Amino acid sequence: MGFQTEFNSVCKFKSEQELYELLEYGRGKMVKKGFRVFPTGEMVIAYTPENKAIAIVKIVASIAEINFQGEEVTQVEMELVRRLTEEESRIQTALAHEMFFGLKRS
Repeated sequence: MGFQTEFNSVCKFKSEQELYELLEYGRGKMVKKGFRVFPTGEMVIAYTPENKAIAIVKIVASIAEINFQGEEVTQVEMELVRRLTEEESRIQTALAHEMFFGLKRS
C-alpha cells in the first residue's frame, strides 16, 4: 500500500460527467484509482479525457480511502477558478503533451 504523487500542475479527468459538473456548477469532484496525493489548496490545470487543457481549478480536498468494493481510491474535490482562453488552452495542451502525455520516459 503506497501513495502515488500527482505532479502539482496536472488534474486529468477520466470522466466527461465529472468534468461537466465542474464546468457547469463551479465545483466538482473526481475519483482516481489507487491512493494518490493531490496538492490541497493549490491551483492546477485541469485536462479533459482527451488531454486538452481546459481550466484552472483549486484543489480543496483530497481523500484517499478503501471503498466498499475493497478498492483503493482517491476522491479529489475542486473549485473552478476560471476556464482557459483558446490560446492558453492550446499552449498548455502542447506543453502537457510534451511533458506528461506524449513521449515515454526512460
